[in-house]
Amino acid sequence: MSQTVTINNTRSDNIPLAVGTIIFTVLALSLGDALIKLTSGNFVIWQIFVTRSAIAVPCLVVYMLIGARASLRFPASLVWTIVRSLLLVSMWVSYYISLPHLSLSTAAAAYYTLPIFITLFSAAIVGDTVTRAGWIAVFLGFLGVILILKPKVDDFNWYALLPILAAILYALAMILTRTKCRSEHPLLLSLALNISFVVVGVITAAYISTLPNELRHGFLLAHWATMGPSEWLSMTLLAVAILTGSIGAAIAYQNGPSSVIGVFDFAYVGFAVLWGVLLFSEIPDLISISGMVLIVIAGVMSLRQ
Repeated sequence: MSQTVTINNTRSDNIPLAVGTIIFTVLALSLGDALIKLTSGNFVIWQIFVTRSAIAVPCLVVYMLIGARASLRFPASLVWTIVRSLLLVSMWVSYYISLPHLSLSTAAAAYYTLPIFITLFSAAIVGDTVTRAGWIAVFLGFLGVILILKPKVDDFNWYALLPILAAILYALAMILTRTKCRSEHPLLLSLALNISFVVVGVITAAYISTLPNELRHGFLLAHWATMGPSEWLSMTLLAVAILTGSIGAAIAYQNGPSSVIGVFDFAYVGFAVLWGVLLFSEIPDLISISGMVLIVIAGVMSLRQ
């Protein structure tokens, strides 16, 4: 396993490019996720997946034909590219389903336990050693989640577990990006991801269409919305966000170590709090803020160990 990592890590890192890219990436993604939460009552999730990626895929192909023709090919690591794409699709499903039921800041903070999972999976998959600081980070991160979610036996919100599942899936995808897909062009990885969104969305929507009408409601199962000018504008903005996110994450994690990029990845939490206040009047209480701080500290510790 470690030999594979060595082979894939021969390219030199570009830390300034990676850091700047990840900050801009999480800004775009956080704004796109806020828009998802804002429009979750109007769209079904599979309509979002199919429509926004149907916009994004032609844009990617045209750009690749004009400016990066060499990238328009089958991936050298086809199987790993498909696995990475499906992990990310599953990640977005888990995270998006949680958004109508959680504040944006709570979902973001729970999701950003991901550096802890990157640490644990790096140890289990790549063979890295988890130090004492790493285990302290795991404990602090768990404590932070408890403070944010404030679970009670009688009214625990099970949707709060979905961002944590999303963090697990994202951590696995980013480890694959660096160890198995590092030689792939970021545009090609983005194209594969968006094609996966369309394929998964169409297959799932086709299955859901066979269900009885009395079950066809909610963000997962509702009928598709009629598309007018405002709906197309929303989908176009979401396509821009997913393009920025899918390309940016690939560039960042290909050009810098996870231990560095993951720290700046935490800017998403700050942006999520900002959009929560501005768009939804969601002001975290002191206990939730304390939990967010603990998760950030835990994430930085786990990535710096």
